Amino acid sequence: MRTVLLILQFLVSLSLIVVVLLQRSKGEGLGSIGGGAQIFFDKARGIDRVMERATTVFAVLFMVLSIALTYIT
Repeated sequence: MRTVLLILQFLVSLSLIVVVLLQRSKGEGLGSIGGGAQIFFDKARGIDRVMERATTVFAVLFMVLSIALTYIT
């Protein structure tokens, strides 16, 4: 069981890395601190929305698998 979870966590972590790297850069970086809040109010459209949801799903899966592996070992 532990081996299956480790393999699954490895695949989820690779998927999370790929999804994050494929996302379009917002371009503001730390500039949003000084009042340029366009990054927070801009609506995601099309493929950006899919990538954001995929990032959320893979991040939650990664956390759940990490907790599960903690209790199993």
